[in-house]
Amino acid sequence: MEAASVPASLTAQRKTPLQWVWENILWVLFGSVLAIYLVTDFTQTLEDVKTGLSNGMIWALIALGYTLVYGIIELINFAHGEVFMIGSFIAVSLWQTLGVLGTDSPALIALSILLALIVSMLASGSLNVMIERVAYRPLRNAPKLAPLITAIGMSFILQNVGLLWRPAPDSSPDLIGSQKTLFTILDVDIVRSDVFAVAVTVPLLIALLWFVGRTKYGKAMRATAQDPDAARLMGINVDRTIGLTFLLGGVLAGAAGMIYAIYNGTVQFNQGFTAGLIAFTAAVMGGIGNLKGAVVGGLIIGVIQSLSDTHFGQVWTPAIVFGILILVMVFKPSGLFGEEVREG
Repeated sequence: MEAASVPASLTAQRKTPLQWVWENILWVLFGSVLAIYLVTDFTQTLEDVKTGLSNGMIWALIALGYTLVYGIIELINFAHGEVFMIGSFIAVSLWQTLGVLGTDSPALIALSILLALIVSMLASGSLNVMIERVAYRPLRNAPKLAPLITAIGMSFILQNVGLLWRPAPDSSPDLIGSQKTLFTILDVDIVRSDVFAVAVTVPLLIALLWFVGRTKYGKAMRATAQDPDAARLMGINVDRTIGLTFLLGGVLAGAAGMIYAIYNGTVQFNQGFTAGLIAFTAAVMGGIGNLKGAVVGGLIIGVIQSLSDTHFGQVWTPAIVFGILILVMVFKPSGLFGEEVREG
């Protein structure tokens, strides 16, 4: 969570153009590469950006779960990717149980999607709370390495649960006609899956930002993130606040899992490992603990992946993504939106 920092107006100094470029070198490089691609092949680059933003919406939802938990208790919840995977499995299993197909009536399809979204969010949120209660809370005062190893252990446990569960078939029913074109902008086809990802994700992101920034529970979360002991002295139930944080992270992961199942049309027991790494990269790139940074980081990662798939091939995409992460850490260790804060 964003912590209070010294006002920029008190510390800001007049910067030369060269200093500004150096401090924002990563944004300059990203914008320059994107501009070159736009000049070289305008339509294909717009297509890549469109696809990347759609994928990035999913990474943003997962990344928010990482950054919420880290902002509160400074723990990297490596089981979060598997919570996302369980959300996908729940959605697909529900559709298979109900026997819903893309040929059914639009009203039935819409109702089944809404039901799957609610069930996936509630189940994943409850699972995340249970993980916190059983695996992390007893280690609250233990050395930092203990909960980290426990998180990795929970990740493997949930992967094996997914392997045993594994909906058959692994494919998700195409309920929305994912690849059907709705409209075209600048020769770029906007398909139903793109609109669906945006339509579900954006309201959730706005709701989370409002919740954390405006409600008393959000204020309790921010107070706990800054100083748990002081928050406890002010009457805040820290354990309940941490549990709420895990609940919110799990809810977002469940929603991302449902969107992923429809968007990609397939689910796998190990999808959480890959998605978790990508989302964690997005959270670190944006500035771990910064909500807006996690969203922007997810979108940037999505665009980078899409551009890399087109111009370098899918084999090189992971190397390029993590190579860019290394550059971010070298030039700005706190992330693109992270800030060095003064304690005390």
